[in-house]
Amino acid sequence: MNPVENSPLDQQYVIGVDFGTLSGRAVVVRVSDGLELGSGVFEYPHAVVSEVLPATGERLPADWALQVPNDYRDVLRNAVPAAVADAGIDPENVVGIATDFTACTMVPTTADGTPLNELDRFADRPHAYVKLWRHHAAQPQADRINQLAEERTEAWLPRYGGLISSEWEFAKGLQLLEEDPEIYAAMDQWVEAADWIVWQLCGTYVRNACTAGYKGILQDGQYPSKDFLTALNPQFGDFVDDKLAHRIGRLGEAAGTLTEEAAAWTGLPAGIAVAVGNVDAHVCAPAANAVEPGQLVAIMGTSTCHVMNGDTLREVPGMCGVVDGGIVDGLWGYEAGQSGVGDIFGWFTKNGVPPEYHQAASAQGVSVHEYLTELAEKQEIGQHGLIALDWHSGNRSVLVDHELSGVVVGQTLATKPEDTYRALLEATAFGTRTIVDAFRDSGVPVKEFIVAGGLLKNKLLMQIYADVTGLQLSTIGSEQGPALGSAIHAAVAAGKYKDIREAAAAMAAAPGAVYTPIPENVAAYQALFNEYRTLHDYFGRGTNDVMHRLKAIQRKAASKGSASAMAGDAPPSNAASQASQALEGATA
Repeated sequence: MNPVENSPLDQQYVIGVDFGTLSGRAVVVRVSDGLELGSGVFEYPHAVVSEVLPATGERLPADWALQVPNDYRDVLRNAVPAAVADAGIDPENVVGIATDFTACTMVPTTADGTPLNELDRFADRPHAYVKLWRHHAAQPQADRINQLAEERTEAWLPRYGGLISSEWEFAKGLQLLEEDPEIYAAMDQWVEAADWIVWQLCGTYVRNACTAGYKGILQDGQYPSKDFLTALNPQFGDFVDDKLAHRIGRLGEAAGTLTEEAAAWTGLPAGIAVAVGNVDAHVCAPAANAVEPGQLVAIMGTSTCHVMNGDTLREVPGMCGVVDGGIVDGLWGYEAGQSGVGDIFGWFTKNGVPPEYHQAASAQGVSVHEYLTELAEKQEIGQHGLIALDWHSGNRSVLVDHELSGVVVGQTLATKPEDTYRALLEATAFGTRTIVDAFRDSGVPVKEFIVAGGLLKNKLLMQIYADVTGLQLSTIGSEQGPALGSAIHAAVAAGKYKDIREAAAAMAAAPGAVYTPIPENVAAYQALFNEYRTLHDYFGRGTNDVMHRLKAIQRKAASKGSASAMAGDAPPSNAASQASQALEGATA
């Protein structure tokens, strides 16, 4: 037996690795108390591929978002050794590693786990690459899935609030089949990136219960039937049996042990426990010690995911799913989300703020986010005269429609950047309020509101959320919530604690700042929320489908642009995606 196995817990360590949208972050955590000793970050060289394909320069259609899987391996090669070095520990004292991923992020692979884009014959094929969670080009397929499921009254549909997202496994898989059947035929496994990275670490492919339930429509041990899939497309009938189904690993279970190859990448000992994969949002719950019913955890970054345990099963409109044991065993795990939050703030600072604001921020030695926040904080609620819809990346909950788009109402020639910026901050809070209300109205009360993720650093934003929701808001006392949560799972997988609850009690982060709703602000925001809700229903529930019509016009124009590019016009660069790397770690 390795001597470290018999050493005290305060001399044993685990590694948590959080794979985000633009980078991967590793943290070294002490098993005995969850103390974070060191961290390392590696930014993906290819960022988000949304404009042109790296191998060819081919222009991608609208709503595509791809990634390069070797960027994920490079996180293991760089961020993990950097975290160990930063912690100053002997890597021989590390007993386990666990990972989490943005979801639903899908990798088409061969039988041995090789991504299809890494095969020379497919390097020039967009469908051979990773489809990132925010790849929304499968909306037509999602619409057909939803329509057919509703017509057939499929029993699983209410578990997802009545709608399946274009971000999820089945819609993206059906898009792949219908747009590139050769790639679909060559694909042996349709793998969540959360499971693919674990496969890279331990050499064993295990599907995790979290993504299988929330993103793979696995309910009560069953996927959608072959009959249902055949009705969607005759060639799709065997999708589950041929491409998707695999052994399901429970959260906190060991998927296997670290291989010699992965040990060489990471600098960690071969043979240590590798935990079953997980989703970045869901692992935050134990990091915040939010493992009991009614504790809503909002993980706020480029997007926001809301997760909460419940002791009863309810059908909540527009949820991303309710899954038995989806967060911790023995409870129903609920998930909701907003597709754009920090991304919206980042987009605005890049595209909607004049140079003099950037210059003023630079002169003060602060980011443009901090500068705009300082200006916005001086305003009274409603002073800007604006109301916005936070749909710049579509709507995940509660409408589950990625054809929707952003709106700002009330702009005049007197509107300033800080006005619009504050309106966008408020819009995301109104989106969260809509989700909280949906839980409450469905009999799943929210008792606590806890925030994790990079955006908790913005005090104005946190107070706005407290005032808009009317809930006391507490923040997690860790800047690496997902990575810490993964480390907690690693400790369970290594056998150091009997389950996630016990590990969370010992290793969770201490609470951070607390924000209490201010009564007069709550009343002022109620008036604005009423206006938000009116716009929300007008544009989102079929009264005016202008956003869908604009998307159709955009696609038609984009297809003409693609034809022009193929005729010899120079394609655009990936500058927007590369520039968005600066958003990770932004203060707002």
